[in-house]
Amino acid sequence: MQHYPKHYCGVFGVYGHPNAAELTYYGLYALQHRGQESAGIVVSDGRQFRETKGMGLVSQVFKGGALNDLTGHIAVGHTRYSTTGSSQLRNAQPLTVDCARGQIAIAHNGNLTNAAALRNELESKGSIFQTTVDSEIILHLMAQPGADRERSNLVQAIRRIEGAYSLVIMTEKELIGVRDPYGFRPLCLGRIDDAYVLASETCALDLIHAKFVREVEPGEVVAINEQGVSSVQAFPEHERRAFCIFEYVYFARPDSTIGDRNVYKVRVEMGRELARQYPIDADVVVPVPDSGNCAALGYSLESKVPYEMAFVRNHYVGRSFLQPSQLIRDFSVRVKLNLIEELVKDKRVIVVDDSIVRGTTCKARVNNLKEAGAKEVHVLVSCPPHMHPCVYGIDFPDRSKLMAANHSIEEIRKYLNADSLHYLSQEGLVKATGLERKAFCMACYDGNYPVAYDPAVDKLTIERRNGRLPTLGESLAKEKAQINLL
Repeated sequence: MQHYPKHYCGVFGVYGHPNAAELTYYGLYALQHRGQESAGIVVSDGRQFRETKGMGLVSQVFKGGALNDLTGHIAVGHTRYSTTGSSQLRNAQPLTVDCARGQIAIAHNGNLTNAAALRNELESKGSIFQTTVDSEIILHLMAQPGADRERSNLVQAIRRIEGAYSLVIMTEKELIGVRDPYGFRPLCLGRIDDAYVLASETCALDLIHAKFVREVEPGEVVAINEQGVSSVQAFPEHERRAFCIFEYVYFARPDSTIGDRNVYKVRVEMGRELARQYPIDADVVVPVPDSGNCAALGYSLESKVPYEMAFVRNHYVGRSFLQPSQLIRDFSVRVKLNLIEELVKDKRVIVVDDSIVRGTTCKARVNNLKEAGAKEVHVLVSCPPHMHPCVYGIDFPDRSKLMAANHSIEEIRKYLNADSLHYLSQEGLVKATGLERKAFCMACYDGNYPVAYDPAVDKLTIERRNGRLPTLGESLAKEKAQINLL
């Protein structure tokens, strides 16, 4: 049984705009779906850093006049889901440091698979860490003496880290975007007037009326300063690509474009592929909002079975997938959706969702439908079964808590109380994107991990090492005793 560190977030940056902090605030608002636990903005006027960080949603952290003191033409922002390091203020980003090379701020989306080894090495040489997140390691590497030029030092630093990372880094006078050589996580470049913008997704550019310029390429370091935009490829010999396909399935907003593919259209095509693979004689197709909406529409369009929004979402409840504790996650299941019984009573219902990870949420939905009088409930999932944990930044749990890794499709169907259960095939998922399989990381489905990782490292390894939390074995034993999926 294994747990892994992860770090799923949204990053945003602005260079060359007098209202950089305000633009970053709205950019983070558009990226709120990528993390709901903390948010922060750091600005520079070319001489001094100013920052505001806090726990909670973007609107909660930056309320009142919180932006008034964030004056400067360069800004970097971050919205965080606690995956590497626990959920506490000291781990909120952007992280900042004042070193011999000047002030540096960093915002990170991803997960460093060699974080524990690098941290041990740096601490043995005298480095003192202020947080328990892997992102701070990058700051320490950047601050190391030895390189003649600042850009060379950054390239040397990122060549030492492994795993998934899309970074927005701010120095006193420039903004830098970095993407790992595999391109696990998205990062794009935009322009608004004479200013430049870096963002996790294009939906953040849309909100501030910035024009999409291009994606930051895997392995690329993009620097923006008063001379304009310059670029260097830090991994010129690296050709393997491994973009996280789950961005298309769930995590990215449907109004974003990634890899020249609109996420909404890709998800509709996933639904069409489901209909081609699994035609079902039914009366109505019902999505689980919001993540199942597009695929359910695609299924309806392809199958000609009518589409009904029978589940109504309470939009004031956060995404259950992104909540840090099982207690909160279970509570969200009960309050998140309400069912319009008249739309499903005495009908054969196809319910479409984007994924089944633990199974508890889906079981509640099926029970709701049957209690409302549905004659049949057929569950269709717009991605393949999750068989393996993610070690690159999405909080899929260890194999013991992944439903599909421990039970057959028929066992899961019985547990859900569904009349049938079907998952989109791996081939169908890739086909829906219009890209080739070699472009993606699909490790959570096929177990093929592009980058090596340390299976002994846990999400809270650093806290345990410092004696503030139970051991990994103690925690896992307690969790196993409490969880009984079937």
